[in-house]
Amino acid sequence: MLFRFLTIAFLIFGSASLAYSQNTNNETDTLILKGLKQYPRRNTLPVRRPVLFPETVVLSAAADLDLKVNYWRNLTSFGLNINQAAFSENWGAGGVNSLALGGQFSYKTDYTKEDKNFASELILQYGKLNNKGQLARKTVDRIFWDNKVALKLSKSWYFFGSINFESQFDMGYSFSRDALGNEKRTLLSKFMAPGYLTESFGFEYKPVKHFYLRIGTGTARQTFVLDRDLHLTNPKNFGVVPGKTFRNELAFQLVGSYDKDVAKNLNLKGRYSMFANYEKLSSIDNRLDLTLTASVNRLINVSLAGIILYDDDTANKIQASQAMAFGLVYKFAN
Repeated sequence: MLFRFLTIAFLIFGSASLAYSQNTNNETDTLILKGLKQYPRRNTLPVRRPVLFPETVVLSAAADLDLKVNYWRNLTSFGLNINQAAFSENWGAGGVNSLALGGQFSYKTDYTKEDKNFASELILQYGKLNNKGQLARKTVDRIFWDNKVALKLSKSWYFFGSINFESQFDMGYSFSRDALGNEKRTLLSKFMAPGYLTESFGFEYKPVKHFYLRIGTGTARQTFVLDRDLHLTNPKNFGVVPGKTFRNELAFQLVGSYDKDVAKNLNLKGRYSMFANYEKLSSIDNRLDLTLTASVNRLINVSLAGIILYDDDTANKIQASQAMAFGLVYKFAN
C-alpha cells in the first residue's frame, strides 16, 4: 500500500516537472526568435540623383527640314432662303399666295507674309418673289468683287492699291398699273447697266483684324451703261450721257469695314463707302451696308440686312432697303 502511494506521487511530480520544463523552453525559444527577426528599413535601396550633362544642339535650317507654311486663309459660304405662303379661297382674313427664293455665295481669301498682304472678297446675291396675280419681283440682286494689295508701313498703317467691281445679274423694274388696273413694269436696270469699276490707291488704317479704313487719295471710277436705250425709261441713266456707254470720274474715296462677333453666335458686319468726285464736291455719294446675323446652329441662321444709299446719279433722295431672312447656310474654311 505504501509502495503504490509513493509510485503515484512520483509519477505526478515527474509529469509536472516535465510540463514546466517544456513551457520554460518554449518561452526561451520565442525570445530568441524575436531577437533574430529582421525588419526592413525605409529607403533601403540606394538611389542616386541623375547627373545632367547639357549639350547644345544645332538645328538644321527650315529649308533642310522641308517645312511648309500656308500663308493663305480662305472662307467660303453658301446660303439659301425660302419663304412660302398659301391661303384657301375662303380665307376670311385675306392673303396672297406667294413664294420667295433667295441665294447667296461668298468667298474671302487673305494672304499675309511679313509686310505684304493681299485680300479678296466675292459676294453673289440673288432673290426672287412671286405673288399670285402679280409680276415677279427681285428681292436682292448684287455682284460685288473687291481686291486689295497692301504694303505695311508701321504697326497699323499700310500703303494699298485696290480694284472693285459691282453690278447685278438680272433686269430691274418699277411697277405700276394702267387705266384698266393691269400691272405694268418699266425697265430701270440690267446687267452692266449700271456696272461700276473702281481703282484706288492710298493709305489704309488697320489697328485690329475686324476693322479697317481705306483713304483713297487717288481714285478713279468707270460707270458702264451698255444698254444705249436705257435712258428712255430711266432718264438719269446713272450719270452716263444718253447714247454713250461709259463715264469716267476722278475722286477722293473713303471705305470703312467692320466685321466682328459682337456676342455669342451673333455677328455684325458693316461697310461704308464715300465717293467724292473732284469735279462735283458739292454732291458726294454715300453708301452704308449693315448685316446682323444670328446663328441658330451650324446650318441655320437668321439675318437682318439694311442699306442706306445716296447717289444723285440714281435718285434725288436718299434710298433705303431692308430685308430679313431665315435660311440654311454652310461655311467651310481652310
